[in-house]
Amino acid sequence: MKICLRYQQGIGQELGVSQATVSRTVDRIVNSIVAQSNEWIKFPTTNHELVEAKRIWQSMYKFPTAIGVIDCTHIGILKPNRHGNEYINRKGKPTLNVQVTCDAREMFTSVNVSWSGSVHDSRIWRNSQTISQLINKANVVLFGDDGYCIEPCLMIPFRNPTPGAEINYNKLLKQERVIIVRCFGRFPILQYVCRVKLENVPKIIIACIVLHNVAKSLGDPDFELVE
Repeated sequence: MKICLRYQQGIGQELGVSQATVSRTVDRIVNSIVAQSNEWIKFPTTNHELVEAKRIWQSMYKFPTAIGVIDCTHIGILKPNRHGNEYINRKGKPTLNVQVTCDAREMFTSVNVSWSGSVHDSRIWRNSQTISQLINKANVVLFGDDGYCIEPCLMIPFRNPTPGAEINYNKLLKQERVIIVRCFGRFPILQYVCRVKLENVPKIIIACIVLHNVAKSLGDPDFELVE
């Protein structure tokens, strides 16, 4: 938290305002961006939207019936004073385990920021709104990694593939899943420790995802250079 305060103090000095003003301004801007999240983070649910998502995927990639990729990423946080051990992940660091999906255009289509770092990816998936939206949809799949279990709407790699079709399948899955890795890498704040109060971390994550989708939709050239 002290690092965050020093950062805000430095910005305040450059702009000729107090640290408190910087903090309030950042908070208002983040809240304004998050208020637009329903407009910018949309998961396909209607038959028309699902057909269109599959069409776009097929126009850019090869896997049939796919509409996107799902993955979790650990966002570093300051260890909370209360129930802090619940946030310690398998690497011994305090994090939030954030589940997202993205489509063929590298637009985030959903985000779940409500789970601590100690929770496994598969548990987040089983309790997510995303699975409930897909569970009864025919011929629609997401790609996941081997941290998930295979389901009618979720394809994962073979854990011990045999030569031939299974290895080829794994190669294709890996090639087409890489888009979500690029999406995760856009914002440095999400790659290191988010040094703000725990209750503020989820909305900062959502704000970054909204900004990602805005930049992608505008074809922002400076944004693309991050790759």
